[in-house]
Amino acid sequence: MATLRIAFVGDSFVNGTGDPDALGWVGRAAASAWRRGHDVTVYNLGIRRDTSTDIAARWRTETARRLPPPPTAALVFSFGANDSVIEDGTSRVPLQTTLDNARTILAAAHAIAPTLMLGPLPIDDAAVNANIAELDTALAPLCAQLGIPYLQVFAPMHASGIWRTEARAGDGAHPAAAGYTALANLVDQWPAWRSWLP
Repeated sequence: MATLRIAFVGDSFVNGTGDPDALGWVGRAAASAWRRGHDVTVYNLGIRRDTSTDIAARWRTETARRLPPPPTAALVFSFGANDSVIEDGTSRVPLQTTLDNARTILAAAHAIAPTLMLGPLPIDDAAVNANIAELDTALAPLCAQLGIPYLQVFAPMHASGIWRTEARAGDGAHPAAAGYTALANLVDQWPAWRSWLP
């Protein structure tokens, strides 16, 4: 049995916004680990509309108050969709700034505790999705350079009829229970996640 205290840091997709069961993918992935016999404490630090710049400003303080020293501490990050949203004709955060923020955040986190990164997720907006896809492609080699496992979830969720249908029926960005379940299943089968929680 693994004992882990995991801080999940990110945006509204980490928060599970739109899920009527109030679990999101984080709660479902943790519940699956519990069913396998693991002792998992989840700290959900997802904030709606947060960009990588917002997360860079807060993640250290928020996780320091919650996580014990390794080996029972772990960190999972997911962000980027809000950076990619177009406002006044341009992305909220330029691509290079997002990558610089990600490098700073992830390198520091990796020095503190085992760290995983999920890529940004799609919304129901083709122009924004083009930005998100570009960011997703750029984050993969950055994480590889840092030695941090990276799960590319944009493509499978963009191709998911459930994710798209629920997002469109909701606020245009967030799925409901079935969409988050599909994402949680991807995370739960991810070898990097299973190396923590077999």
